[in-house]
Amino acid sequence: MRLDIVPYRPDHHPAWIALNEHWILDGGYAIEAKDRLTLDDPDGSVLSRGGIIFMVERDGEAVGCCALLAMPDGGYEVGKMAVARSAQGLGLGHRLLQACEDHARAAGAPRLYLETNTSQTHAIALYRRFGFVDLPPQPTPYARCNVWMEKRL
Repeated sequence: MRLDIVPYRPDHHPAWIALNEHWILDGGYAIEAKDRLTLDDPDGSVLSRGGIIFMVERDGEAVGCCALLAMPDGGYEVGKMAVARSAQGLGLGHRLLQACEDHARAAGAPRLYLETNTSQTHAIALYRRFGFVDLPPQPTPYARCNVWMEKRL
């Protein structure tokens, strides 16, 4: 089995949508306007604004993803991280976060930032193991968000 983290390509778009819609809907959340924009137009909402999207390919099939969205302070927001159920338990979340951190450090970013929900216990545990700490509430476009975290670089 070969696992590769690669930059997003247009042929990843169906997997990008499916992976993210699955975790959003499976978590009992609604797909919000900001989700729709990011999922339907990753070029316009992430890539053309200084961000990057990483995809995990298992033997050529996209089974995971994560976006880094450029922030006004020079940091990056980690968003839309998802791993297919069939690929969970392989450490892909950690590998995606490491790719994000490596990219952010190379760009001279001061921090990684993320928003999540308390019901995402496995994700929150991963973020804490990776060095993220809790922040007080921040402005957010997401109704589901009730946890804010950052990792200073």
